[in-house]
Amino acid sequence: MEAINTELATAPRALSKQARRKQLIEATIKCIADKGLSGTTMADVTQQAGLSLGIVNLHFQSKEKLLIETMRYISEEYTSGLTKIFNDKSLNAEQKILAHIHFDFSRKITDRNKLAVWFAFWGETKSRPTYLSICASYISEIASNLTELFELLKQQGDYEQVDPELVCTCYTALSDGLWLDLLVTPKGLKPSQAQDVAMHYLSTQFPNHFKPQAGQ
Repeated sequence: MEAINTELATAPRALSKQARRKQLIEATIKCIADKGLSGTTMADVTQQAGLSLGIVNLHFQSKEKLLIETMRYISEEYTSGLTKIFNDKSLNAEQKILAHIHFDFSRKITDRNKLAVWFAFWGETKSRPTYLSICASYISEIASNLTELFELLKQQGDYEQVDPELVCTCYTALSDGLWLDLLVTPKGLKPSQAQDVAMHYLSTQFPNHFKPQAGQ
C-alpha cells in the first residue's frame, strides 16, 4: 500500500503548480542546451517534458516568459547556495571562501546543460534588458559578499598589497573562464582541476591562508 501511495503522489496529475513549473523549466534547460535560445520552441519544451502545449501555456503564457523564469531559476539556485554559505555563522572567512569555491565547481553547478544555459543567456544580455537586469542583480550581490570576505582575510593576514575588489574581479573572471572551458572541452578539464586552478590563484593573493594544490 505504501508503494502505491508513493506512485500516486508522483503521478503527473498529483504534481503541485510549483512542481509542474519546475518540471517545465528543467525541460527548458535541456532544450536550450541542445538547441540554443532562438532554436528552442514551446513545442520542444512540451515534448521534452512529456506534456501538452496547453500545460506550458497555462503556466508561462509565452516562450519569452518561460525563458525569463528559466533564467531566474538558475540564478536563484546559484545565489541561494552562495548566500547560505555567506550567512553560515559557523564558518570563518577562510572557510566560507573555500566553501564558495567548492560550490562554484560542484557537480550541481557545473552540470553541462546548466552551463550551456548560463552562456546562452549571457550572450543575449546586450539586446535583452530583462536578462541583463537579472544577471546584474545576482552578480552584484555575489561580488559584494565575496569582496567582504577577501577584505576580512586581508585584515587577518596583514596583506597590505592586496586589493579585495580586484581579487574578486580576477576570481570571478577566472571562474567564468573555467566554466566555459568545462563546457566546451569536457574531456580536457574536470571540475576538480578547475577548482585547483582557482585555489592556485587565491594562494598567490593569500599565501598564509591558502596553499596551491599538489602538482600546481
